[in-house]
Amino acid sequence: MNAPATSPTRSAPGGLPLIGHGLQLARNPLPFISSLRDHGSVVRIRIGPTPAYVVTDPALTRKVLVTDAAHFAKGGKIIDALRVFFGDGLATIADGDAHLRNRRLMQPMFNKAHIADRGDAMIEQVAATVGAWPEGQPREVYEDMNEVTLGAFLVALFGADLPEHLAGEFTALMPEIMKGTIRQTILPPWVTRLPLPANRAHAQRVARLRALIDQAIDHRASRAAGASSDAGATAASDAGCPHAAAAREQRTGLFDTLLTAETPLTRQQLQDEAITLLTGAIETTGTTLAWTLCEITRHPHVEQRLRDELATVCADRPLTYGDIEHLPYARRVLQEAIRKYGPAWLVTRTATRDLDLGGHLVPEGADVVWSPYLHQHDPDVFSDPDTFDPDRWTAENVAATRGSFLAFGDGRRKCIGENFAWAELQIILATVLRTWPSFRLTSPAPRPQAVVTVKPDRMTMEFHREPGATLRTSDPSRITTEPGPDTEPSPPTG
Repeated sequence: MNAPATSPTRSAPGGLPLIGHGLQLARNPLPFISSLRDHGSVVRIRIGPTPAYVVTDPALTRKVLVTDAAHFAKGGKIIDALRVFFGDGLATIADGDAHLRNRRLMQPMFNKAHIADRGDAMIEQVAATVGAWPEGQPREVYEDMNEVTLGAFLVALFGADLPEHLAGEFTALMPEIMKGTIRQTILPPWVTRLPLPANRAHAQRVARLRALIDQAIDHRASRAAGASSDAGATAASDAGCPHAAAAREQRTGLFDTLLTAETPLTRQQLQDEAITLLTGAIETTGTTLAWTLCEITRHPHVEQRLRDELATVCADRPLTYGDIEHLPYARRVLQEAIRKYGPAWLVTRTATRDLDLGGHLVPEGADVVWSPYLHQHDPDVFSDPDTFDPDRWTAENVAATRGSFLAFGDGRRKCIGENFAWAELQIILATVLRTWPSFRLTSPAPRPQAVVTVKPDRMTMEFHREPGATLRTSDPSRITTEPGPDTEPSPPTG
């Protein structure tokens, strides 16, 4: 690496005394972060009195995440706040030997073969949840997608035989915990330590979540012990009936990999990793699915292509996990939703020494900010970036993105669950389309809010079993991508 540069970094306009650019980040975070592209490849902002350096050039972001990653540690004030909730889970643990050891330990959980073994159990869970929605009644789609996502992930994580009362309590608890976590990251640290009712309630919910995870772990451990004692009889049975082995694998969970590892994690570490996986899987996937359904209501030709593709692959039989790889258009639709809406909008690193980043001096200890949202709305890479166009992702077009699609990060801290996320997204989208021949947006145009993800402020839909039932009343114009004034900043966990 070159010696540190001495040229000053340009500051973003509009900073105010004491609060810096905090007001712009609070009121209009998405337009503000996108506007920084006009002020240089690295732009200095202030969050309160504290400076931060926003990287707007994707080539320099790659240096931060990949080439020179050793000099840009996972950290920053937001990560420090999230660590209170996540502990030392994979998303928040500091760089070093512990991170590398835990990542290697968890990597087998997310290889394609492991995911495939649990795919049909996930489809069954999603179909049961989506099929239970009452017809013709407006539903809060963002909340629904988070619930469906959580249910599918619990099956994958802890197995298909997780006791119903545990699954139900996870589902009830997680939305409130996510709200409390967002609040903790926004408020000053000293406020979160006060004995306020909201702080106490959040601490109690987190304690209850850890207790639930303990119960799920104990359930898996007892099942594993029982399976081990019956191993001889099971092997003999499987030899005569290979389908029995496949069914048994469906009932196990990804978490069994950690429970049976040669170098086991402590109970605290198991809790931290489970919390990290649960929150990372729910918020990002649920948000993407909600926006995908919204865009489908706006673009009938996209919906028709999706339904035609599903009909060609599945005909009249139920969806199976093996069908997923034969749905390339569905994958492109989902990738375009991820590009347009995040899911993350702001991520931080910490400079470990004085650094020269593209000719800009970044001092030791400074927060370095990169934004997937900013890169994925770069008009020099994505023409008409506010337009929803799944054909950006055809084989002949995808090379033009030039490393600007960064929804899953990059380098050694890249999202470990990317393969799982794609599988879950496609399972849920396909199941919704197969279960409900028509649906429509019933709320006013949803407005993006930059919170943990770029979520809709409100989005309700009606679902119908009669094909074409909603087409006569659906208004494709009832959506906008302009962020509203009530957005609030809080970077993601990735």
